[in-house]
Amino acid sequence: MSNTEPAELGEGHSPAAWTAVVIMLIGFAAGTLCFWFDLAWGVWASAVVVVIGLVVGFAMGKAGYGVNGPKYVTKHHGS
Repeated sequence: MSNTEPAELGEGHSPAAWTAVVIMLIGFAAGTLCFWFDLAWGVWASAVVVVIGLVVGFAMGKAGYGVNGPKYVTKHHGS
């Protein structure tokens, strides 16, 4: 049996991940409402917002705000 711990991947607790998730959540919520009210243009616009959220998260990660980025500050929680 090994006593080595696997490296922590950060579990997505970064500004890039949070921003992407919030934007995509807004897109999904708006898309659901537009689907409910039978607004096809709103559903497609919401799909575009979801894709924008993905692109923003990727760009922020590349800009250094991802888990292993130089601009990310790890917050340690007490055990």
